[in-house]
Amino acid sequence: MSSNKALRKSKHEAYEKKQEDKGKLVIYLIFGGLIILAIIFMIVTFSNN
Repeated sequence: MSSNKALRKSKHEAYEKKQEDKGKLVIYLIFGGLIILAIIFMIVTFSNN
C-alpha cells in the first residue's frame, strides 16, 4: 500500500513540475511579446516626428 502511495506522490510531483515549467514558458512569452510591442511602438512613435 505504501509503495502505491509513493508512486502516486512521485507522479503528482512530476505533474506539478511539468505544469510549473509550462507556466513559466507562458509568462516568458507574454513578457517577451509586451517588450516587442513596446519596441515597435517606440519605433513608430519616433518615426512619425
